[in-house]
Amino acid sequence: MGKLGMSGKSHEFDKSKSNTDKLTYSKAGVDIFEEEKAIRSLASRIKFKREGLGSVILSGHYAGVIDFGDVGIAITTDGVGSKILVAEKIGKFDTVGIDCVAMNVNDLIAIGAEPLAFVDYIAIEKPNPEIMEQIAIGLEEGCRIANISLVGGETATLPEIVRGFDLAGTAIGWVRKDQMITGEKIQPGNVIVGFPSSGIHSNGLTLARKAVENAGYSYDDEFEGKTIGEELLTPTRIYSDIVGLWEKYDIHGMAHITGSGLLKLKRLKDLKYVIDDPFKPQPIFRFIQEIGNVDEDEMYRTFNMGMGFAVITTDEEAKKILGEKSEAKIVGRVEEGKGIFVRDLRIDRI
Repeated sequence: MGKLGMSGKSHEFDKSKSNTDKLTYSKAGVDIFEEEKAIRSLASRIKFKREGLGSVILSGHYAGVIDFGDVGIAITTDGVGSKILVAEKIGKFDTVGIDCVAMNVNDLIAIGAEPLAFVDYIAIEKPNPEIMEQIAIGLEEGCRIANISLVGGETATLPEIVRGFDLAGTAIGWVRKDQMITGEKIQPGNVIVGFPSSGIHSNGLTLARKAVENAGYSYDDEFEGKTIGEELLTPTRIYSDIVGLWEKYDIHGMAHITGSGLLKLKRLKDLKYVIDDPFKPQPIFRFIQEIGNVDEDEMYRTFNMGMGFAVITTDEEAKKILGEKSEAKIVGRVEEGKGIFVRDLRIDRI
């Protein structure tokens, strides 16, 4: 197989291998709209709420928050997902722990909570000391970047349930109850400040894998100076540099762009979000799009497309943030109305 890459030009790959049928996340096996229905069905049956200390003060957001006296304790849980299957394909497990930490602490940060601690859960088909050591390397590095402690966890050997292994975790943080950032302060005229992603992160890997495998590529094929597998395993960025930003600036809303892409803005106030100057997606996204014959709106509904985190604030405050964070940029604005748009393309409808 030849080299795959951009280098300022179009992808150099065997176009005869591209899918002729349009590939979607749903066709790949993940229907985000059916998933939302299933989650609503689950949540509708869970009614009990504790009262007093530990009572719920925020739910249904990036993280839940319980009352703990003067502050709120924020809690979130997530896993690495099918990115693990890529790790298994190429026998590289030392970064998935970073992804596990990242997917949790970034959700805490999105409500203005400072991450504090983490626990992991590893379900494995058969104990493997070498793989476990590599997983630990990633967990350690993720906790270092996030400035949190790994205070415990659980390993379960489940040969009749698990093939290979699965990795998930839970993170807790703290937030001042009067400073939780939920998006309720967002108003038309606010601007959207984007922060770049490190690549594909830990979302949409089912679609990415189907595109690669259906087109007949190997995860060992070279791509942009790496292999396809190594590129897909680029660790999820941990946005620890955003922690405390809310202490200096008047931030109205924040979004961690993960599974379902820019649809994550729906967790904020129901307004019209227009991304009119998006980041240029990393080459891996365009490669997936081309070999999978994936529509543009489907790409923005599935992947972060180069932006892993968004901060919504006033134009004046945005300029101050940009003065501190040179990598960030104003990618869009909030308007009267409803919907999520990338330029003129509406992505919250099929």
